[in-house]
Amino acid sequence: MNNRKPIIIIGGGLAGCEAAWQLVKRGHEVALIDMKPGKLSAAHRSPHLAELVCSNSLRSNDPTSAVGLLKEEMRRLDSLVIASADATSVPAGKALAVDRALFSERIESVLQARQGLRIVRQECTEIPSGAHVIVATGPLTSDPLADAVARIVGQASLHFYDAIAPILDAGSIDLSRIFRASRYDEGEGDYWNCPLDEWQYRDFRKAVLEGREIAARPFEDEKYFEGCLPIEILARRGEDTLRFGPMKPVGLVDPRTGREPYAVIQLRQENREGTMVNMVGFQTKLARPEQERIFRTIPGLEKAEFLRFGSIHRNTFLNSPLLLTDTLQLRSNPDLFFAGQITGVEGYVESAATGLLAGLVLHAIRLGAPISIPPRTTALGALLHHVSRADGRTFQPMNVNFGLFEPLGGKVRKRLRGAAYAERALAQLGDWIRTASV
Repeated sequence: MNNRKPIIIIGGGLAGCEAAWQLVKRGHEVALIDMKPGKLSAAHRSPHLAELVCSNSLRSNDPTSAVGLLKEEMRRLDSLVIASADATSVPAGKALAVDRALFSERIESVLQARQGLRIVRQECTEIPSGAHVIVATGPLTSDPLADAVARIVGQASLHFYDAIAPILDAGSIDLSRIFRASRYDEGEGDYWNCPLDEWQYRDFRKAVLEGREIAARPFEDEKYFEGCLPIEILARRGEDTLRFGPMKPVGLVDPRTGREPYAVIQLRQENREGTMVNMVGFQTKLARPEQERIFRTIPGLEKAEFLRFGSIHRNTFLNSPLLLTDTLQLRSNPDLFFAGQITGVEGYVESAATGLLAGLVLHAIRLGAPISIPPRTTALGALLHHVSRADGRTFQPMNVNFGLFEPLGGKVRKRLRGAAYAERALAQLGDWIRTASV
């Protein structure tokens, strides 16, 4: 038994909460340290654990998609994050979107009711010694702790930036100027779509390009994750880049005209009551007055009330292939684990998944049992492989995708590949669960 050292988890986001859940439900005593509400990052607003700051969507729920498969694997391992998302979901087509407030409140209440878990509300500025520690502080790691991590790993942490999309008061939207549809779905869909003709689109792009942005601070070296680019960056890349990205009209037919618009802005329900909507894919670092002025030129949003403006915040991640094993342990100190976006996974689900895995590995270590990780044929194993085996010279944050998986054997038709990956993954995950100490 290797259970004399205390277990300390730093960070009460998705990864930290998931790791804590996996450990306390297996009988371990855990201290979960989170700096809120005494100190908030630039992006956080809520005092609760597991706050979602960028979007309320956990993306596709279809198990034949990579992220949908990852969710299903996590369900089979009794993930607190996925169970809470299922329990607090709001309509979002084929995606799993949640009521943010209910989601975080549920996770916190479940953890608070669990014996063996102590939640400590204070900032952690150093890595504790003499303990099994999981650092799950995420992309918004505070400066003192980031400095402490950098000292331990022997290199400066790397930084990139996520921009946050605005949230609008649903009651302030002119529904007569927009239409409801989900991409390619027949009938009324779960998204409100603001249609633009060609000239409206050109004028909108011009306004975005000319809009005043919040300037980066002198010490900030801007590196954006390709999957979450601000609209200003996309607009600068070409005349039609926005129209092929977040403003893509493909598969959205306006019932009033019977045609696809030239471009669209999609709005997604943000909470169960439907009183708030999120501007899908509209991450931005435009100044707040500019956001009001420019976004109110969009059809249907002329009188929109902004409940949250877009903003920008720093993300921190490690060059994990050079630093971490495939069990998320620091190569130079196996008592120290990392989980969440700080490891170089991108996305809410992926972040929670690494917390789940760190919890399972530490459980095995505490039992003195053999450590076993899911095979790369699974979504969980594919993420671990990316974090620990990618090329450290070019390592960048990554969402789960089938390109990370062990390739399928033989030729499989493109439209059947997702189902083939899922069938193989779930079968092999089942085998792994039966043989591993989980």
